Amino acid sequence: MAIIVNVDVMLAKRKMSSLELASRIDLTPANLSILKTGKAKAIRFSTLNAICRELECQPGDILEFRDDE
Repeated sequence: MAIIVNVDVMLAKRKMSSLELASRIDLTPANLSILKTGKAKAIRFSTLNAICRELECQPGDILEFRDDE
């Protein structure tokens, strides 16, 4: 897929664990893991908003497009 999810990068920059983020945004650790590994097929804007709020970042810090040519 051409969309890369960089949640793990932002977590490392903020020195926050996945479990802490999941708890703060009311998401199960399993669903956050699916998102982090790039296995998710979609993300709700409300979830993206919560991630950006807690990690103090922009959506472009979380999602990146790379052409699969």
